[in-house]
Amino acid sequence: MPQVRPFNRLLIANRGEIACRVNRSAHALGLETVAVFTDADAGGLIVGEADGAVRIGEGPVGDSYLSIERIIAAAKESGSDAIHPGYGFLSENADFAQACDEAGLVFVGPSADAIRQMGNKSNAKALMEAARVPCVPGYRSDVQEIDAFAAAAEEIGYPVLIKAVAGGGGRGMRFVHEPDAFASAFLSAKSEALSAFGDDGVLLEKAILEPRHIEIQVLCDTHGNYLHLGERDCSVQRRYQKIIEEAPSPAVSEDLRQRMGNAAIDAARTVDYVGAGTVEFLLGDEEAFYFLEMNTRLQVEHPVTEEITGLDLVAHQLRIAAGEEIGLLQSDICFNGHAIETRLYAEDPDNDFLPQSGELHLWRTPSKDIVRVDHGLSESGIVSPYYDPMIAKVITHGTTRDEARRKMVRALYSTVSHGIKTNRQFLIDCLEADAFKKGDARNDFLDRQFVQPEKPDFETNLLWAAASVVHLIVGTPNGVPKILLDWSSTNARYSLLNLSDGDNEYEVRVENIDRGVFRVSRGSNSDDVQLEAFNDECVRLSIKGHRLEIYWSWFNDALFLTWNSFDLCTRNTLSFSPDDLNVAGSGVVKAPMNGQITAISVQEKQTVAAGDPLVTLEAMKMQHIITADLAGTVTELHVGVGVQVTSQQLLLTVTPMSE
Repeated sequence: MPQVRPFNRLLIANRGEIACRVNRSAHALGLETVAVFTDADAGGLIVGEADGAVRIGEGPVGDSYLSIERIIAAAKESGSDAIHPGYGFLSENADFAQACDEAGLVFVGPSADAIRQMGNKSNAKALMEAARVPCVPGYRSDVQEIDAFAAAAEEIGYPVLIKAVAGGGGRGMRFVHEPDAFASAFLSAKSEALSAFGDDGVLLEKAILEPRHIEIQVLCDTHGNYLHLGERDCSVQRRYQKIIEEAPSPAVSEDLRQRMGNAAIDAARTVDYVGAGTVEFLLGDEEAFYFLEMNTRLQVEHPVTEEITGLDLVAHQLRIAAGEEIGLLQSDICFNGHAIETRLYAEDPDNDFLPQSGELHLWRTPSKDIVRVDHGLSESGIVSPYYDPMIAKVITHGTTRDEARRKMVRALYSTVSHGIKTNRQFLIDCLEADAFKKGDARNDFLDRQFVQPEKPDFETNLLWAAASVVHLIVGTPNGVPKILLDWSSTNARYSLLNLSDGDNEYEVRVENIDRGVFRVSRGSNSDDVQLEAFNDECVRLSIKGHRLEIYWSWFNDALFLTWNSFDLCTRNTLSFSPDDLNVAGSGVVKAPMNGQITAISVQEKQTVAAGDPLVTLEAMKMQHIITADLAGTVTELHVGVGVQVTSQQLLLTVTPMSE
């Protein structure tokens, strides 16, 4: 049982949106709060919103948010008597929970023993089988012999799933569809598990085809009260990471909810669980469900449960940790309407979802009176390469599921993040997909059910026309909309632009044909654009009877535009020399994002062919291999292994081979 007693000052051992989220509920309960931060996070919202703040390091997580010693020291230095771990980092670290207890600090979460029992997937499955919680057929053994596992796979029947016994997030996980592929998948899973979690143990499970990912929220106190708060559907995932969650699930009946809820409570009772926790299941055909794992912490997607139940889960966590009873019966739990959450990630969907980092020079979210947005970013902030690329969660609630879905689309239209690429457009496309609209999204939604739509030419052309006009207005050296002042009734003024978004390039002629009216010509196509309103972050235009309200910003000689589901970043290349541009095929190799150089595959004077690996860059838990875009000789190498680089920093130069 975790140490339980009233407390007054809470250290929030996390960062970003969850730190701000915990801070709000703690303040609402009258608690003092203390934030922790690194040099990379010094400008985050939580540093100003908490009552105090303690620096815990420069940036890398191993020496800051993952350091038990530094977190405990920060609690003692600040006079805190309790610690909330949020999620991620140390939230499911049994040694951390035990260290808090030994230091006389209340750990807002379950006991170290409960975390240990549920943290090992093999052990957790054994416990669930003993408690008669439905489990996926499988095989596990402390003796990790490949022949025994291969034989078990044959007996279970393909396809099978190899899973790391420690950790999560899809690491150390491999689907195997046929016996010939088993050996390589087994060794690969063990290698990745060892690298990610320091434990190469794996287990085997029957692969449930086309399941849904359903999780049940539980609340448990030290007085023997156990409640479930219904389910969340988290089936829309990419690389085993959830990106859209909703409550309730469109596939769960009242009877199934009761059966899954009872199973989740049985799972929690098995380890004497205390606090808020989540029991995850796979839902197959004919309402068959199977235990997947238990998350012994608050979940990223907890807001959708809060929206339909009206409960503050963080407040309940804090009250339970202080020794209070939940104060509710199962019959008190009722569900109102439908809620959806989307996770906004700093990543490039057009480049294999490569994580992004850098400066946000325009960050706008929908009105909090209409939609809930949980984030930890200041108005102009830095997205660091050291941490998870999720920058915000957008949550909507509606009377019906489709109302919540439509609200989410509109909310994402109004979300602006200039300076870094995000998955905003991708999320909108997912929400508009037929399978999602029908409530039929499964775990393989992105692989089988979803087709990325082509951008409509008509709307794309409108945005390019708008970009041309805004370039003309703000693209002068001093930022003054000179062309508006120079309009003359005796002759038209025009400018020539050469606009590039990195992939496409357009030669554009823009004429000022009337006061506030521009004719934009690209080849034989032309559009008349009426400027209706203009301020320092939004422009309203009319093109062919369509009114466009566009967010814009000007940064590092580039124009950023956001309109509905479209984002565009353009430069007028006539204003810059070729050396200013990162031109493909130039041999100039620059970092595509902030990160750390983890490997260098070449040396100076080495000959390379197009496509050869040059350097490996790691950022936000992912590795990106940068390859040569032409054949030639490495003439300059500017970085070494272990060096932290920034976006667009010069890494090396390849001189093309002589013709």
